[in-house]
Amino acid sequence: MTTSPSATGTTAPGATAPGATAPADGLGGPLPHTLLTAIAPATWGTFYVVTTELLPPGHPLFAGLLRALPAGLIALAIGRTLPRGSAWWGRAAVLGVLNIGLTFPFLAVAAERLPGGVAATLAAAQPLVVALLATAVLRERLSAWRLAWGVAGMLGVGLVVIGPAASFDPVGIAAGLGSAASMALGVTLTRRWGRPPGVGPTAFAGWQLTAGGLFLLPVTFLAEGTPPPIDGPALVGYVWLGLVGGLLAFVLWFRGLTSLPVTSVAVLVLLSPLVAAVLGAVVLGQTLGPTQLVGFGLALAAIVAGQLPAPRRGGGRGGGG
Repeated sequence: MTTSPSATGTTAPGATAPGATAPADGLGGPLPHTLLTAIAPATWGTFYVVTTELLPPGHPLFAGLLRALPAGLIALAIGRTLPRGSAWWGRAAVLGVLNIGLTFPFLAVAAERLPGGVAATLAAAQPLVVALLATAVLRERLSAWRLAWGVAGMLGVGLVVIGPAASFDPVGIAAGLGSAASMALGVTLTRRWGRPPGVGPTAFAGWQLTAGGLFLLPVTFLAEGTPPPIDGPALVGYVWLGLVGGLLAFVLWFRGLTSLPVTSVAVLVLLSPLVAAVLGAVVLGQTLGPTQLVGFGLALAAIVAGQLPAPRRGGGRGGGG
């Protein structure tokens, strides 16, 4: 396994992050990068169906652990690159804990204590948090355009997934908001620090998945005890979560974060609850009524608007990030 060259400095707001693949991969513009990045939250949207239909109940942290640590080790073996220098070892650990190690347990607690629709709506607050963090961490101007469409996207997801019997447990709400805040900070710092020169997205994802998985390892066994027995369906579910929802998704996700505007990437997370709703209708026979369809359209509009530049103001200046 080789080590990467060291990198100094941080990524300028709005510029291509260090190691970004956009100029060199021949995809020809931001749209192909956006579509590839969107695969990540789309695959995360399969988590609900896989969990309820294939995995043993009562072990969400174990599912998160198998989603992170094996995928991280595989990515390290493929990328054959380790961080170099104490700065990047520390950054990899911080990003892994924020994007994975804290986010997964928060999501597990929210899913356990809240109806799925409420938990999904709280997670949909992430684009709003990213838009606010970008002003402080990346020195981007706060954009009313981004904030408005972030609120619209969260409202749209709420219309799709929240039912009339939704309950609001305070601990669950705190955990749901914690998951959104943790990943939002991880996303923003990923954009600020970029990738070191010579480090590909697979190795970069491997650093974070491994760090997050190692953080989850003691947490999982302290909270859940002995792992559950794994039968055939559970094996299929864990392999899907690890290879597709973990390895493939995070490689594409971190690749997009270092080649696209951070606020544009963040709004793509709205795809996750939308895919979950579609799979619920197709696989589980759930229905989407008129209100849900309106919410679906509103969330999709927010995703598309999030990829567009903000309208210019009357003075001719751009509307910001």
